[in-house]
Amino acid sequence: MLKPKYFLYARKSTEDDDHQIMSIEAQLFELREYARRENLEILAEFTEAKSAKKPGREKFAEMINEIEKSDGVGILSWHPDRLARNSVDGGKIIYLVDTQKIVSLRFPTFWFEPTPQGLFMLQVAFGQSKYYSDNLVENINRGIRQKLRRGEWLTKAPFGYVNNPKTRNIEPHPILSKVIVRAFEEFATGKYTLGSLAEFLAELGLETKNRTPLAKASISRMLTNQAYLGLVKHKGEYHEGRFEPILPATLFEAVQEILRRKAKPRKSKQRHDFPFTGLMICGECGSAITAQFSRGKCGGIYRYYRCTKKKGVCSQKYIQEKELAAQIKARLQSVALCDEWTSKMLKQVDEWEKEQNHSSQKFVQNLKNKLSETQEKLDKLVKKIIY
Repeated sequence: MLKPKYFLYARKSTEDDDHQIMSIEAQLFELREYARRENLEILAEFTEAKSAKKPGREKFAEMINEIEKSDGVGILSWHPDRLARNSVDGGKIIYLVDTQKIVSLRFPTFWFEPTPQGLFMLQVAFGQSKYYSDNLVENINRGIRQKLRRGEWLTKAPFGYVNNPKTRNIEPHPILSKVIVRAFEEFATGKYTLGSLAEFLAELGLETKNRTPLAKASISRMLTNQAYLGLVKHKGEYHEGRFEPILPATLFEAVQEILRRKAKPRKSKQRHDFPFTGLMICGECGSAITAQFSRGKCGGIYRYYRCTKKKGVCSQKYIQEKELAAQIKARLQSVALCDEWTSKMLKQVDEWEKEQNHSSQKFVQNLKNKLSETQEKLDKLVKKIIY
């Protein structure tokens, strides 16, 4: 029986050699030496730096594709966990062994034969690899939860802080933290946009590697980073940190208010001054009266009133505002009230004013009470965040 030829596969989980017990170069050296000692012929070598916890490795898929196009080949790898740490890739390898596409699996640290017992042991090895990955994720999550309970920063320190390996936390940078405070103080004045603030910070030495001002998105992230209040964000939730905040809560909130105002600028709707609209309807068809500006023959701009004609055909024409005002004045002058009615109406107006004043005073008092309660809650929250 002819000896099979082998595909060599080496893998590590990340691109950072510091996080790996055995690098790809070390695996390749050991596997080549093992192939030389065992007199194994290598068809091709496949290497990649990617986790095997989930399917989707490009080089692994390329190797499997070559195996499916061949007959009676083998795989040489350091350990079964280099091939698969998930049930999909592990099942693929076992299926190719069952169909005799793979007739040999060689590992310097693991024994395998294409027998029922060997397949069972291979399944156990893949299962152990998957269990290790799942258990590792759970241990990492448990460690993260513990760090959050202790108020520790989880990753690399944000700009303005530095990591302290002794305390396993972060602390304000002696210089950059002051730059952060200055940036917030300047933006809180309302005189800066994101772009102009980036230029201001560039003058202070805070710029990109290409010696250009920071992008607006970077400035926005800095101005909304609640780490400067002593908070740790994890999965969309904020946790109280045990490190010194850089900013007071009042300054941070002032900047957020300016950002909200600049993000959605208020557009005041300009209304034209048409004093007689809404007071009358057309005497012919009963439609509402509207108004508009129009330029006269001499170039002047005048205000005209007209029927909207929304209820049908109407023969009424435009009328200039001064003519309408004269008609209204003449009609009002023809109306007179007796002294008794005048006294009653003036008395009723006085009562309405008193009720309105009392209602306004009560409303203002309620607002003051709510404002006092809100301020008290805010003070407690700020103290909790700071201390």
